[in-house]
Amino acid sequence: MKCTVCRGPAVIDLRRHNSNFCVDHFLRFCRDQVRRTIDEFEMFAPTDRVLVAVSGGKDSLAIWDLLMELGYSVDGLYVGLGIGEYSDASGEHARRFASSRGATLIEVDLPGTYGYDIPTGARAARRAPCSACGLTKRHLFDAAAIDGGYDVLVTGHNLDDEAAVLFGNTIKWHTEYLARQAPVLPARAGFPRKVKPLVRLSEREMAAYCVLSRIDYIVDECPMAAGNRHLGYKEVLNDLEARSPGAKADFYFNFLRSAAGHFNAEDADSSGALRECERCGAPSSGEVCAFCRLVERAGGSQPVTLSPTRSSSPSRNGASS
Repeated sequence: MKCTVCRGPAVIDLRRHNSNFCVDHFLRFCRDQVRRTIDEFEMFAPTDRVLVAVSGGKDSLAIWDLLMELGYSVDGLYVGLGIGEYSDASGEHARRFASSRGATLIEVDLPGTYGYDIPTGARAARRAPCSACGLTKRHLFDAAAIDGGYDVLVTGHNLDDEAAVLFGNTIKWHTEYLARQAPVLPARAGFPRKVKPLVRLSEREMAAYCVLSRIDYIVDECPMAAGNRHLGYKEVLNDLEARSPGAKADFYFNFLRSAAGHFNAEDADSSGALRECERCGAPSSGEVCAFCRLVERAGGSQPVTLSPTRSSSPSRNGASS
């Protein structure tokens, strides 16, 4: 197998692109795909301050690395969720990456700051673990980006993630979620601008990028994700992709081109009735936001405005996501 560009030995084949790449040209391909996505969707400017939510996994570490390679000013944000040994290992991967790149990693320790972890919070609030986790991370990500004065918050959602979410929302016809199924969510009162620069790259491609770039990431899935329906949606789409290379990209990008605009009214309706949470000041549809209610039910500490400590040599007091 030869590289499509230079005819040297190839290390990976990308069937949906009908291409094979050597190490150098594959890494260049990944950088080009991220640059193209940032430019096409006008995600952020070279002078913007960028915060990347990192978990110690392949996608978040890869996008942090790619953005630094492209010359952006990027800090990392790591939220410790207290999920046992998995969290401990995830945190170590995030810290080692930051240290190896001389990068700034902001750490927020959920159990230490708010008095609960995800397993406890999920049981107390009678939520599925992934629901409690998602709610917690969204709140803390938003707060860290706004309190830190960042222009944009980056997450490591890749093509597989976005296609699976779109598939699930389409099956259930969740129009309020379809309205926000986009690579860019503009800033609103209390919410930072959120972007997903990896939507043109797959899970397999991100794993290959990390291996070839010598990025050490946690391989294990979160133990609390067992039974998550989106994992099942990924399996269905992977089978379709094997039969018809490019199907996932067609599904996702054709939705953005041809259908996403039809749900704009849904998004306007869902965001118009928000007020400030009387406890933490975050946007909320009621007097008390969902995060503060979760903290209360879990028996944790009263939420406060988040002011995470920034450190180039991150402390070790945070657990992991």
